Amino acid sequence: MAEITLKASTGRELGSGPSKRLRADGKVPGVVYGLGADPVPVTVEWRPFRETLSTDAGLNVLIDLDIDGDVSLCMVKELQRHPIRGNVLHVDFLRVSRDAAITVEVPIVLDGEAREVEMADGTVDQLMHALTLSAKPADIPNEIVVDISGLSLGDHVAVADLALPAGATTDVDPEELVVTTTHAVGGEAGEGEAEGGEGESAGEGESAGEAEAAGEGDAEG
Repeated sequence: MAEITLKASTGRELGSGPSKRLRADGKVPGVVYGLGADPVPVTVEWRPFRETLSTDAGLNVLIDLDIDGDVSLCMVKELQRHPIRGNVLHVDFLRVSRDAAITVEVPIVLDGEAREVEMADGTVDQLMHALTLSAKPADIPNEIVVDISGLSLGDHVAVADLALPAGATTDVDPEELVVTTTHAVGGEAGEGEAEGGEGESAGEGESAGEAEAAGEGDAEG
C-alpha cells in the first residue's frame, strides 16, 4: 500500500473556540496517539488532508505524518464530522508499527455479473459490505473483491470463501454470509397482494362508516 506524506503542526490552542477558528481558516484540529507515546494535539491543512483521504485506500491510507519535522507512520483512527454539513471537525491519528498487525475495516466489493442468476429471475444480495481483519499496515488491501460472475441461483459466498491477502486474518465467523442468491419477488403477485390489501382496507373503511352512521342514528334516536 502506498504511503502519503502529510504535514502537521503542534502548539494549537485547545478548546471549542480555538478549534472553530482553525476550521474557519481551512484547518482541521486533531490528535496523534499510539505506540505508548503521549497524545499530541496537532493541526493539519484541510485541502492536503482531503487529498490524503481521496486515494483508493480511503480511511485505511498509510500516512507519513510529518509533525514539525518528526515523521511517524499513522492511520486515521476516527473522523468526527458535522452531523448536518458533513465537514470534518476533528481527526484522530493512530501511530502504527510496520511490523505489528492492526485491526481495520476493509470494504467488500462485488465484481462481474451473475448472468445465470439473472436468467433464472433471481437476485444477488450483498449482506456484508465490510470485513474486519487484522494485518500489518503494508498488507492491508484497499478492498476485498468478490467475483459473482460464476454464481448460480441458490449459491452463496461466505467469509470463508473470501480471498484475503497473505498474512491477513479475521475473527469473523467463517460461515457468516457475504452474498446470497434468491428468487426475485414476482411483481404481479406483489401487485395482487397490494390490491387485496387495499380491498381489505376499503372493507374496513365501510365498516367504520356503517358503524359511524349507526352511531349517528342512535344519537338521533
